[in-house]
Amino acid sequence: MKKHIKNIVEINDNKLSRYFAFFIQALILLSVITFSIETIPNLKPQTKVILQFIEWFSVIVFTLEYMLRIYVADSKPKFVFSFFGIIDFLAILPFYLSFGVDLRSLRALRFLRLFRILKLVRYNKAMNHFTSAIKSAKEEILLFIFITLILIYFSAVGIYYFENQAQPEHFSSIFDSLWWAIITLTTVGYGDVYPITVGGKVFTFFILMIGLGIVAIPTGIISSALTKSVDKKEDS
Repeated sequence: MKKHIKNIVEINDNKLSRYFAFFIQALILLSVITFSIETIPNLKPQTKVILQFIEWFSVIVFTLEYMLRIYVADSKPKFVFSFFGIIDFLAILPFYLSFGVDLRSLRALRFLRLFRILKLVRYNKAMNHFTSAIKSAKEEILLFIFITLILIYFSAVGIYYFENQAQPEHFSSIFDSLWWAIITLTTVGYGDVYPITVGGKVFTFFILMIGLGIVAIPTGIISSALTKSVDKKEDS
């Protein structure tokens, strides 16, 4: 019985498994769409009832799926604390937390429902390749993140000393300068806040050059790891 359920719930090359996967994927997309519709103001009462029914149905199915995956898992703790196990849990958590709690005061909890869309990763081969690539390059990515954090802090300190006296309202402290540093390194701009001193402008020029590298480096790391992951899967 357990083996039969496992052949259906987990991704296998049989009709029941494919039907189950398609059903879950369709329900995930439907759930995400209804989540978006709920944000429309002045919905009709009938529409709200339909949306609530879809939410109840989705949560029941996702809960059963989650319990079945725990039941068929070779190592239950390993599944519960795995990436997919945590995503499956977060997908149903907001619904159960809403009982006896006014979600108007815990509105942020509803955002967790968006984790349902991450459940689609389980059924996407391309995303599986991407996940494998991230795992294989995790050391390089962690090193890159560490260096980036250092550069962000260095940028915040630099622009603070160049611009503090000229623009105390925008660069009153290093903490205020951190946001400028983050968006400048990512080259998205900072609206009306920009350096006006010569030193600040020259400093920003070098920060923008570094920012271009920050965007390019992880792309190269992940692309290389993704290529290796695809080649490895094809060879096996």
